[in-house]
Amino acid sequence: MQLERTQYRQDNHSRPRVVITGMGAITPLGLTVPELWQGLLAGRSGVRPITHFDASPFPSRIAGTVLNFDPTRYLAPKEARRMARVSQFAIAAAQEAMADAQLSPETVDPERLGVVVGTGMGGFERIDEGMVALRTRGPARVSPFALAAGLPNMPAHHVSVMASAMGPISACVTACAAGTQAVGEATEFIRRGVADIVICGGVEGLVFEGSLAGFCAMRALSVRNDEPERASRPFDAGRDGFILSEGCGILVVERLEHALARGASIYAEVLGHASSSDAYHIAAPAPDGQGAVRAMRWALQDAGLSPEQVDYINAHGTSTPVNDAVETYAIKTLFGERAYEVPISSTKSMLGHTMGAAGAIEAIVSALTIQHGIIHPTINYETPDPACDLDYVPNEPRRADVRVVLSNSFGLGGQNACLVIARLDL
Repeated sequence: MQLERTQYRQDNHSRPRVVITGMGAITPLGLTVPELWQGLLAGRSGVRPITHFDASPFPSRIAGTVLNFDPTRYLAPKEARRMARVSQFAIAAAQEAMADAQLSPETVDPERLGVVVGTGMGGFERIDEGMVALRTRGPARVSPFALAAGLPNMPAHHVSVMASAMGPISACVTACAAGTQAVGEATEFIRRGVADIVICGGVEGLVFEGSLAGFCAMRALSVRNDEPERASRPFDAGRDGFILSEGCGILVVERLEHALARGASIYAEVLGHASSSDAYHIAAPAPDGQGAVRAMRWALQDAGLSPEQVDYINAHGTSTPVNDAVETYAIKTLFGERAYEVPISSTKSMLGHTMGAAGAIEAIVSALTIQHGIIHPTINYETPDPACDLDYVPNEPRRADVRVVLSNSFGLGGQNACLVIARLDL
């Protein structure tokens, strides 16, 4: 691997290298990155009965909910009231990531600090609240913040204000691929030379009546209501749908030379990324998996690596009958016989599907896997499925020397995105 990566850098000598120097997370397993990681290694599920509204009319009554989140720990109460849950999550996770990276607005050139935060739906619940108020109580009762708070770019905006980031800013709105694509776009900001540091990631806060009703109507969710902690079971023959979840993952990515100059601690390097379209269907993945294959292949090409050099795959692994089989088929298509040798696990087996946040949370998990040399398990894997016959690291964590991780995200609308995250090799 050393020879090929060195050759690749010689061929692309003008392209800056990008490293991860800070991470923050709000998830159903806790309100910090250490809580997330400890929960994953323990095989603990964050899926539980929905209690913050009456879910009894719905076929699926469970979700990956974030507990004990108090936005006033991170924001003034007046500011918090004006924000949607996604923006509150993004602020909280960004504060943790910046502290982890030892960044502060006073020590960073604001014009060289960028922001990219992806989301699937943004603060849609605030728009829904406004529409309910309009129809039941009249236009005078609609909050002046309802529309703005619901915009998908608001998490990125609020993070930029908090961090005094005046550099390039963007919001990836690519469904379940948004968090992964946001990290990729942040990497491109640095490669293009328009930023030295980018605060990036993904966020979702969709556990409310409207989104639950929509996904239930699609028959996409698990109805294993009596055993919520066992409901998300990626690649298992008994899987019956994904678990709606919420959360946020934020990373600080940085130009390598900039990070070294300020003595930053470095988790890993973002070696490559790519996206592709299935151009097939609004919800179902292309059955031949070629969109996923293209994204994985292009991400590895961007990294200058071959499939033989991948040590671990953090799968999209949603726990739906179709997705898991198609992802398995796509991995086998690209990796050939070596697919059976590469350990694969699904973070969603414990978190559920955090939608636009998933890829960013999984990028954090990928970096921690490299740093600690431990692969978290796919929990609830009990009954093998002939269509899913790879090594999914079932039920127990596994020690492994992981240098290169391929992290997959495949979303509604045929949106595919992949990251290649690797141990820093100077």
